[in-house]
Amino acid sequence: MSEADLPVEARTVRLEVARTSVDGADTGRRDVFDVPYDDRTSVLDALQWVKDHADPTLTFRWSCKMAVCGSCGVMVNGRPVLGCETFVRGYRTSGLVVEPLAHAEVLRDLVVDTDAFLGKLATVQPWLVPDGATRLPLVDAPAPVAGSGAGDDAADPATADDSDALRAHGPASGHRQTPGELAAFKGFAECIDCMLCYAACPQLDVAPDFLGPAVVATARRWDEDSRDAGELDRADVLDTEFGAWPCIQVGACTQVCPKGVDPARALRDAQRVATETWDARSRRG
Repeated sequence: MSEADLPVEARTVRLEVARTSVDGADTGRRDVFDVPYDDRTSVLDALQWVKDHADPTLTFRWSCKMAVCGSCGVMVNGRPVLGCETFVRGYRTSGLVVEPLAHAEVLRDLVVDTDAFLGKLATVQPWLVPDGATRLPLVDAPAPVAGSGAGDDAADPATADDSDALRAHGPASGHRQTPGELAAFKGFAECIDCMLCYAACPQLDVAPDFLGPAVVATARRWDEDSRDAGELDRADVLDTEFGAWPCIQVGACTQVCPKGVDPARALRDAQRVATETWDARSRRG
Protein backbone atom coordinates (compact mmCIF):
# COMPACT_ATOMS: atom_id res chain seq x y z
CA MET A 1 0.00 0.00 0.00
CA SER A 2 1.37 3.39 -1.01
CA GLU A 3 1.18 6.39 1.28
CA ALA A 4 -1.42 7.93 -1.02
CA ASP A 5 -3.70 5.00 -0.14
CA LEU A 6 -3.33 5.51 3.61
CA PRO A 7 -6.10 7.20 5.58
CA VAL A 8 -5.41 10.91 6.03
CA GLU A 9 -4.79 10.54 9.76
CA ALA A 10 -1.94 8.09 9.08
CA ARG A 11 0.00 10.23 6.61
CA THR A 12 3.23 11.86 7.75
CA VAL A 13 6.04 13.66 5.96
CA ARG A 14 9.67 14.08 7.00
CA LEU A 15 10.37 17.74 7.76
CA GLU A 16 13.99 18.80 8.31
CA VAL A 17 14.39 22.36 9.59
CA ALA A 18 17.55 24.48 9.79
CA ARG A 19 18.05 25.94 13.25
CA THR A 20 20.05 28.99 14.33
CA SER A 21 19.95 30.50 17.81
CA VAL A 22 20.13 34.24 18.45
CA ASP A 23 23.79 33.99 19.46
CA GLY A 24 24.57 31.85 16.41
CA ALA A 25 25.63 28.87 18.52
CA ASP A 26 23.33 26.43 16.72
CA THR A 27 24.27 27.45 13.18
CA GLY A 28 24.30 24.36 10.97
CA ARG A 29 22.02 22.31 13.21
CA ARG A 30 19.13 20.40 11.64
CA ASP A 31 16.09 19.11 13.49
CA VAL A 32 13.87 16.43 11.96
CA PHE A 33 10.14 16.00 12.60
CA ASP A 34 7.50 13.61 11.29
CA VAL A 35 4.57 15.87 10.54
CA PRO A 36 1.00 14.70 9.81
CA TYR A 37 -0.53 16.18 6.70
CA ASP A 38 -3.46 16.09 4.33
CA ASP A 39 -3.89 17.44 0.82
CA ARG A 40 -4.44 20.98 2.11
CA THR A 41 -1.43 21.17 4.44
CA SER A 42 1.02 23.89 3.45
CA VAL A 43 4.65 24.19 4.48
CA LEU A 44 3.58 27.01 6.79
CA ASP A 45 0.95 24.72 8.34
CA ALA A 46 3.63 22.06 8.87
CA LEU A 47 5.93 24.55 10.60
CA GLN A 48 3.05 25.69 12.78
CA TRP A 49 2.31 22.06 13.71
CA VAL A 50 5.92 21.64 14.84
CA LYS A 51 5.71 24.81 16.92
CA ASP A 52 2.39 23.76 18.49
CA HIS A 53 3.11 20.06 19.07
CA ALA A 54 6.84 19.34 18.99
CA ASP A 55 9.09 22.36 19.59
CA PRO A 56 7.65 25.72 20.69
CA THR A 57 11.03 27.41 20.18
CA LEU A 58 10.91 27.05 16.39
CA THR A 59 10.84 30.57 14.97
CA PHE A 60 9.54 31.71 11.58
CA ARG A 61 7.64 34.63 10.05
CA TRP A 62 4.08 34.60 8.76
CA SER A 63 1.07 36.89 8.66
CA CYS A 64 -1.71 36.65 6.07
CA LYS A 65 -1.46 32.98 4.92
CA MET A 66 -2.83 34.19 1.56
CA ALA A 67 0.34 34.93 -0.47
CA VAL A 68 -0.23 38.66 -0.06
CA CYS A 69 2.05 39.85 2.75
CA GLY A 70 5.28 38.16 1.59
CA SER A 71 6.33 37.31 5.16
CA CYS A 72 6.68 33.53 4.99
CA GLY A 73 9.41 33.12 2.40
CA VAL A 74 11.72 30.14 3.03
CA MET A 75 13.94 27.77 1.09
CA VAL A 76 12.34 24.35 0.52
CA ASN A 77 14.72 21.75 -0.88
CA GLY A 78 16.91 24.59 -2.13
CA ARG A 79 14.17 26.61 -3.86
CA PRO A 80 12.77 29.89 -2.50
CA VAL A 81 9.00 29.67 -1.98
CA LEU A 82 6.20 31.17 0.06
CA GLY A 83 5.42 28.72 2.84
CA CYS A 84 1.71 29.49 2.76
CA GLU A 85 1.17 28.51 -0.90
CA THR A 86 3.55 25.55 -1.09
CA PHE A 87 1.85 22.27 -0.24
CA VAL A 88 3.43 19.39 1.65
CA ARG A 89 1.74 16.80 -0.58
CA GLY A 90 4.27 17.54 -3.31
CA TYR A 91 7.11 16.36 -1.05
CA ARG A 92 5.62 13.23 0.47
CA THR A 93 8.27 11.03 -1.18
CA SER A 94 11.36 13.23 -0.94
CA GLY A 95 10.56 14.94 2.34
CA LEU A 96 11.24 18.62 2.97
CA VAL A 97 14.37 20.49 3.99
CA VAL A 98 13.32 23.97 5.10
CA GLU A 99 15.97 26.67 5.45
CA PRO A 100 16.00 30.47 5.77
CA LEU A 101 16.12 32.54 2.60
CA ALA A 102 19.53 32.73 0.96
CA HIS A 103 21.51 35.97 0.69
CA ALA A 104 20.20 37.38 3.97
CA GLU A 105 21.58 37.37 7.50
CA VAL A 106 19.82 34.81 9.68
CA LEU A 107 18.49 36.19 12.96
CA ARG A 108 17.00 32.97 14.30
CA ASP A 109 15.91 29.69 12.72
CA LEU A 110 13.95 30.72 9.59
CA VAL A 111 13.82 34.46 10.33
CA VAL A 112 16.16 36.66 8.27
CA ASP A 113 17.13 40.31 8.66
CA THR A 114 15.31 42.49 6.12
CA ASP A 115 17.08 45.76 7.00
CA ALA A 116 19.63 45.51 4.18
CA PHE A 117 16.88 44.90 1.62
CA LEU A 118 14.75 47.79 2.91
CA GLY A 119 17.77 50.08 2.94
CA LYS A 120 18.41 49.32 -0.73
CA LEU A 121 14.73 49.86 -1.50
CA ALA A 122 14.80 53.38 -0.04
CA THR A 123 17.62 54.44 -2.39
CA VAL A 124 15.37 54.30 -5.47
CA GLN A 125 12.68 56.59 -4.03
CA PRO A 126 9.87 53.99 -4.10
CA TRP A 127 7.13 56.60 -4.15
CA LEU A 128 5.50 59.00 -6.60
CA VAL A 129 7.80 61.94 -7.40
CA PRO A 130 5.70 64.78 -8.86
CA ASP A 131 7.15 67.04 -11.54
CA GLY A 132 9.35 69.62 -9.84
CA ALA A 133 9.58 67.76 -6.52
CA THR A 134 12.45 65.27 -6.40
CA ARG A 135 14.34 63.90 -3.42
CA LEU A 136 11.31 63.93 -1.16
CA PRO A 137 11.92 63.13 2.53
CA LEU A 138 11.31 59.60 3.73
CA VAL A 139 9.18 60.83 6.64
CA ASP A 140 7.15 63.92 7.38
CA ALA A 141 8.84 66.69 9.33
CA PRO A 142 7.94 66.80 13.06
CA ALA A 143 4.98 68.96 13.99
CA PRO A 144 5.93 72.42 15.39
CA VAL A 145 6.19 72.56 19.16
CA ALA A 146 3.35 74.55 20.73
CA GLY A 147 4.48 78.07 21.55
CA SER A 148 7.61 77.90 19.42
CA GLY A 149 6.32 80.43 16.94
CA ALA A 150 6.58 77.96 14.07
CA GLY A 151 3.34 77.61 12.17
CA ASP A 152 1.68 77.88 8.79
CA ASP A 153 3.36 81.22 8.11
CA ALA A 154 6.84 79.89 8.90
CA ALA A 155 7.40 77.89 5.71
CA ASP A 156 10.87 76.50 5.16
CA PRO A 157 12.22 78.03 1.92
CA ALA A 158 14.15 74.82 1.28
CA THR A 159 10.93 72.82 0.96
CA ALA A 160 8.58 75.47 -0.42
CA ASP A 161 9.01 74.34 -4.03
CA ASP A 162 8.30 70.73 -3.13
CA SER A 163 5.19 71.73 -1.18
CA ASP A 164 3.90 73.81 -4.09
CA ALA A 165 4.50 70.92 -6.46
CA LEU A 166 2.72 68.49 -4.18
CA ARG A 167 -0.29 70.79 -3.93
CA ALA A 168 -0.34 71.20 -7.71
CA HIS A 169 -0.43 67.43 -8.15
CA GLY A 170 -2.75 66.69 -5.26
CA PRO A 171 -6.33 65.40 -5.13
CA ALA A 172 -7.75 68.80 -6.13
CA SER A 173 -6.36 68.54 -9.65
CA GLY A 174 -6.44 64.74 -9.89
CA HIS A 175 -4.65 62.47 -12.34
CA ARG A 176 -6.08 60.90 -15.46
CA GLN A 177 -4.55 57.68 -16.66
CA THR A 178 -5.46 55.58 -19.66
CA PRO A 179 -5.73 51.79 -19.39
CA GLY A 180 -2.52 51.58 -21.39
CA GLU A 181 -0.68 53.88 -18.99
CA LEU A 182 -1.86 51.76 -16.06
CA ALA A 183 -0.82 48.55 -17.80
CA ALA A 184 2.71 49.92 -18.29
CA PHE A 185 3.50 49.64 -14.58
CA LYS A 186 0.78 47.44 -13.08
CA GLY A 187 2.77 44.23 -13.39
CA PHE A 188 5.68 45.65 -11.42
CA ALA A 189 3.26 47.02 -8.82
CA GLU A 190 2.32 43.45 -7.86
CA CYS A 191 5.62 42.99 -5.98
CA ILE A 192 5.06 41.99 -2.33
CA ASP A 193 8.71 42.37 -1.19
CA CYS A 194 8.91 38.69 -0.24
CA MET A 195 12.63 38.53 -1.16
CA LEU A 196 12.29 35.23 -3.03
CA CYS A 197 13.98 36.80 -6.03
CA TYR A 198 16.92 37.82 -3.84
CA ALA A 199 17.29 34.28 -2.57
CA ALA A 200 17.25 32.96 -6.15
CA CYS A 201 19.66 35.49 -7.69
CA PRO A 202 23.13 33.97 -8.25
CA GLN A 203 24.72 37.41 -8.64
CA LEU A 204 24.15 38.16 -4.98
CA ASP A 205 26.66 35.40 -4.23
CA VAL A 206 29.42 37.47 -5.86
CA ALA A 207 28.01 41.00 -5.50
CA PRO A 208 26.16 41.24 -2.16
CA ASP A 209 25.79 45.03 -2.58
CA PHE A 210 23.78 44.56 -5.79
CA LEU A 211 20.43 46.36 -5.43
CA GLY A 212 18.76 43.17 -6.57
CA PRO A 213 15.68 42.23 -8.59
CA ALA A 214 12.88 43.48 -6.33
CA VAL A 215 14.39 46.94 -5.79
CA VAL A 216 14.96 47.44 -9.52
CA ALA A 217 11.45 46.19 -10.31
CA THR A 218 10.05 48.70 -7.82
CA ALA A 219 12.10 51.48 -9.39
CA ARG A 220 10.69 50.58 -12.79
CA ARG A 221 7.17 50.50 -11.34
CA TRP A 222 7.48 54.21 -10.58
CA ASP A 223 9.49 55.09 -13.69
CA GLU A 224 6.72 53.68 -15.88
CA ASP A 225 3.99 55.57 -13.99
CA SER A 226 2.76 58.47 -16.14
CA ARG A 227 2.32 60.61 -13.00
CA ASP A 228 5.95 60.28 -11.92
CA ALA A 229 8.91 62.54 -12.72
CA GLY A 230 11.70 60.81 -10.82
CA GLU A 231 13.15 58.61 -13.57
CA LEU A 232 16.43 60.52 -13.98
CA ASP A 233 17.08 60.53 -10.24
CA ARG A 234 16.46 56.79 -10.05
CA ALA A 235 18.66 56.25 -13.08
CA ASP A 236 21.51 57.88 -11.15
CA VAL A 237 21.17 55.06 -8.61
CA LEU A 238 20.55 52.25 -11.09
CA ASP A 239 23.44 53.28 -13.35
CA THR A 240 26.13 52.40 -10.79
CA GLU A 241 28.42 49.45 -10.14
CA PHE A 242 25.91 47.79 -7.83
CA GLY A 243 22.74 49.24 -9.37
CA ALA A 244 21.23 47.35 -12.31
CA TRP A 245 24.49 46.33 -13.96
CA PRO A 246 25.44 43.23 -11.93
CA CYS A 247 22.47 41.43 -13.54
CA ILE A 248 23.53 39.01 -16.29
CA GLN A 249 19.98 37.88 -17.13
CA VAL A 250 19.97 34.39 -15.64
CA GLY A 251 16.23 34.87 -15.07
CA ALA A 252 15.99 32.93 -11.80
CA CYS A 253 14.24 35.90 -10.17
CA THR A 254 11.35 35.75 -12.62
CA GLN A 255 11.06 31.98 -12.31
CA VAL A 256 10.47 32.09 -8.54
CA CYS A 257 8.33 35.25 -8.29
CA PRO A 258 4.98 34.24 -6.75
CA LYS A 259 3.17 37.22 -8.30
CA GLY A 260 4.50 37.06 -11.87
CA VAL A 261 6.28 40.40 -11.63
CA ASP A 262 9.15 39.54 -14.05
CA PRO A 263 12.05 41.31 -12.33
CA ALA A 264 14.38 40.13 -15.11
CA ARG A 265 12.53 42.39 -17.56
CA ALA A 266 12.73 45.26 -15.09
CA LEU A 267 16.50 44.82 -14.91
CA ARG A 268 16.79 44.79 -18.71
CA ASP A 269 14.67 47.94 -18.89
CA ALA A 270 16.74 49.65 -16.19
CA GLN A 271 19.98 48.92 -18.03
CA ARG A 272 18.48 50.28 -21.25
CA VAL A 273 17.17 53.45 -19.58
CA ALA A 274 20.50 54.03 -17.83
CA THR A 275 22.20 53.99 -21.22
CA GLU A 276 19.59 56.11 -23.00
CA THR A 277 19.47 58.79 -20.30
CA TRP A 278 23.20 59.06 -19.64
CA ASP A 279 23.61 62.18 -21.77
CA ALA A 280 20.55 63.91 -20.29
CA ARG A 281 21.69 63.15 -16.76
CA SER A 282 25.25 64.36 -17.36
CA ARG A 283 23.98 67.65 -18.83
CA ARG A 284 21.58 68.12 -15.92
CA GLY A 285 24.31 67.90 -13.29
